[in-house]
Amino acid sequence: MARVSPRGIAAAVGEVAAALLTPTGLAGAALEATWMGLHLGLYPLGLLGARASNRREGYRLEHLPPSQRGLAIQNVEAAETPILLVHGMVDNRSIFTVLRRGLVRRGFGRLETINYSIFTHDIRAAAADLGAEVERIVEETGYERIHVIGHSMGGLIARYYVTRLGGDQHVHTLVTLGTPHQGSYLAYTWNNGLTRQLRPGSALMRELAAPVKDCQTRFLVYWSDLDQAVVPQRNAALHHRDLNVHNIELHGVGHMSLPITGTVVHGISTALAHLDTSGATVTPGVSSLESRRSGSSTARTPAQVDPQTAQITPRKALGRTTRMP
Repeated sequence: MARVSPRGIAAAVGEVAAALLTPTGLAGAALEATWMGLHLGLYPLGLLGARASNRREGYRLEHLPPSQRGLAIQNVEAAETPILLVHGMVDNRSIFTVLRRGLVRRGFGRLETINYSIFTHDIRAAAADLGAEVERIVEETGYERIHVIGHSMGGLIARYYVTRLGGDQHVHTLVTLGTPHQGSYLAYTWNNGLTRQLRPGSALMRELAAPVKDCQTRFLVYWSDLDQAVVPQRNAALHHRDLNVHNIELHGVGHMSLPITGTVVHGISTALAHLDTSGATVTPGVSSLESRRSGSSTARTPAQVDPQTAQITPRKALGRTTRMP
C-alpha cells in the first residue's frame, strides 16, 4: 500500500489553497458552505424509504413544457432510458435533489435514487447490491442498459460493479462526480475496513487498475481542484487504458457542490441524450473528440469552446481531459 508522505500532503494542500485563492474559488467555497447547510436540512427527508422514483407515464407529450418535450421528440429512447443515482459515504439520495430536478426539466422520463446503508464497510459487497438494483430496474422497465450517476464513493461502487462484476452489460454510461478513483489521503484520518479500501494503493485500488476486457460502458468523470474530500484532487480523474473515459476538470467547485453545478447538470444531460453504443458522435455538426490513450499527454480545451457539446470518444480512446474555466 502506498504511504503518505508529508511532501505529498503539503503539495495537495498547496493545490487546494491555490484553487481557493481565486475569485472563482472563493465563490465556489461560498456556494459549498451554503449548499452544505441546505443539504443538512434535506438530509432527514432523504432517509425516508430505500428508494424513490421520478417516472413519466406513457408517451403523451402535449402536457409537457417545451424543455421536456424536446428530448422525447428527438430521441424517445434516450428520454426514457432509466437513470440510477448512487450517493456517497454517510449520505443519502437527498444529495441529488437539484440534479434530479434538472434532469427531469431536460426531458429525462425515469430517474431512480437509492439509499445504501451508512454502515457499508466493503465496496465489493456494495457493488454486488448495486448490481441487484440495476437488474431490478432492467427487468421492470425492459431497457437492457441504463445510466448510472455516482457521487463520491457511489461512483467507486458503480465502477467496481461495471468493471469487475460484469455490470457493463447493463450500464450504458457511468457518470462519476468527485469519486476517488485513485484513492484519497483523507481516508487515512479514520481506520476501518472501508477507509482502508479508499486509500491510494490499496488492494481495491490495485484491483480496479487491473486490465478490463472489452468493457462496453462509457465513463464521464467530473473532478474539481477545490474538492476537499479527494486529496490530492486529481485522484478523482480516471485513467485506465481499457476504458472509454472523458475526464472533465472543474475549477472552484467543492465536493458537495458537484451535483448542483450548472455545467455538470448540462454536461450530463448532453451526454445522456446520445445512446450510441461506441460513444462516437451521433449529432450532425458536433465534432468527436480525438483518440488518446491514458499514457498520452493531457489535452486541454480552450476556454472559449463549450466542451459539453463534444461527445465521448470510441472505446479504448482514453485519457481525454476537458478543463472547465
